Amino acid sequence: MESRVWHEAYDPEVSPEVHFRELTLRDFVANAAKNFGDRPALSFLNMVMTYGELSDKVDRLATALSRLGVEKNSRVAVQLPNTPQSVISFFAVQRLGAQAVMTNPLYVPREIEHQWIDAGCEHAIVADFIYDQKLRGIRHQLPVREYIIASVPEYLRFPLKQLAPLKLKRAKPPLVAKIEPGPGIHHFRPLVDGTPPSPPHVDIEMDDLALLQYTGGTTGVSKAAMLTQRNLSYNTQQIRQWFSAMKDGDEVLLAALPFFHIFGVTVVACLSSFIAAEMALVANPRDIASVVKTLVARKVTLLPAVPAMFGSINRFPDIEKKDLRSIRYSFSGSAPMPLDIQQEFERLTGTVLLEGYGLTETSPVATVNPIKGKRKIGTIGIPIPNTDVRLVDVETGTNDVALGEVGEVWIRGPQVMPGYWNRDDETAEAFGPDGWFKTGDLAVMDDEGYFRIVGRKKDMILASGYNIYPDEIDQVLSMHPDVLESCTIGVPDPRRGETVKAFIVLHPGRSLTAEEVTAYCRENLASYKIPRLIEFRDELPRSSVLKLLRRALRDEEIGKQDADREGKPTGGEPAR
Repeated sequence: MESRVWHEAYDPEVSPEVHFRELTLRDFVANAAKNFGDRPALSFLNMVMTYGELSDKVDRLATALSRLGVEKNSRVAVQLPNTPQSVISFFAVQRLGAQAVMTNPLYVPREIEHQWIDAGCEHAIVADFIYDQKLRGIRHQLPVREYIIASVPEYLRFPLKQLAPLKLKRAKPPLVAKIEPGPGIHHFRPLVDGTPPSPPHVDIEMDDLALLQYTGGTTGVSKAAMLTQRNLSYNTQQIRQWFSAMKDGDEVLLAALPFFHIFGVTVVACLSSFIAAEMALVANPRDIASVVKTLVARKVTLLPAVPAMFGSINRFPDIEKKDLRSIRYSFSGSAPMPLDIQQEFERLTGTVLLEGYGLTETSPVATVNPIKGKRKIGTIGIPIPNTDVRLVDVETGTNDVALGEVGEVWIRGPQVMPGYWNRDDETAEAFGPDGWFKTGDLAVMDDEGYFRIVGRKKDMILASGYNIYPDEIDQVLSMHPDVLESCTIGVPDPRRGETVKAFIVLHPGRSLTAEEVTAYCRENLASYKIPRLIEFRDELPRSSVLKLLRRALRDEEIGKQDADREGKPTGGEPAR
């Protein structure tokens, strides 16, 4: 690879090029079982499963799936919370050279129907409560022929195995359900336990598809990035080299990031199995009490999470009394990391919290801050080995911008997907010449090769002819001592084109007026960037992986304007 300015910032033990091993994902668990068979692979409440046991269950489920008709290039839907069955299912699908379609458990029937019909899933592995509440009524509309029904408590041990169903039944809605046997219905653990570990031999190549990973749909209709064995295997190895001090067979990684999200697939499931780390499973990433309890009880050493989760840990009651010093490395992605959250978490734990960047289409990791070298707070760091990044001007889409200017992030590397499933036109639109993937994100690069995201191309606000980047405004707002978080959008304006509006959540017990926010922004932002509209809220809309949803706020504002024009009440919160 050609020398790049950011290579000078690499830690000494990190090379600009990884000497990749040609390993498919089925090799990850098999190698871990061979070399660390007695080491914990999964822990979940009072259950611990070794890599030897995990490999056995993967082979048993793969055998069962094969007997049910799954073969190479079949698509298998997996709709489960982070439980042992989710990990077993993902690697069993890989064992057969099929493609996993990891589906969000929070999806409503309409979203499930779109995803599974689009992918052509004929087999699905789902939680019992999901089948009962969401799938039973639309089963005749789906292409799925065979359902494997998993129950959250089925791998727990006494007494939780007996007690957990009682608690889960009281949840609203219930998180357990009794599904009677019938045509096309199989129950997960009896099926696995009753099937010998003798899956068929399948030739799997590095460029075979491994995963249809659907985008969140927050910018339009959800579509699937086609990720290959090479994409996921190589990205895992890139991460492994960056964190070179990780010890094979000796790490414990918090597995709270959902496996239906690419961050969870690669940085949790794939990385853990590649280095034979224990995955300390947390079924609900919003349950911060369970997250903290797991961090302490399992002595977690590696913590991948999103900024909202780090912030929630910081604010957890009596967190100062919890021993979090086992954590050696923490890494954040998915959204910009507020400085105060980063500093407080590092103070609590003594760990180094590294911010990085990636997308579903890049498997996902593309850039990270160095571990030992210069960390630049507020940046997404520098490109990882074998990865090239350029910034292209938004107007023409052809020329690289000058240093320090805003441009669209284009990425090229072995972790970049070959395209979108059944969407040739969108694939062609997403790629520039020579394999460059056009991310739609806007950034600036400094003279040492560090990148700072300033917004998304589609989120860019055009007000009175000025290009305004909402992430820049939110970064400034996040530095105010009274502001917990904010989300800035552009709302239609008949004279200016768009007007900047900021939604702000305050720290508990703090107070702030719109006038005070405006005065603060006047000291830190050019006048045309200052929010003209400010609304205080108790919380902001988030996706199931805790990412702020600008589009939801924008749609809400447009709805208010439409209702105002028609003289109808909106029912929304007034600005304060």
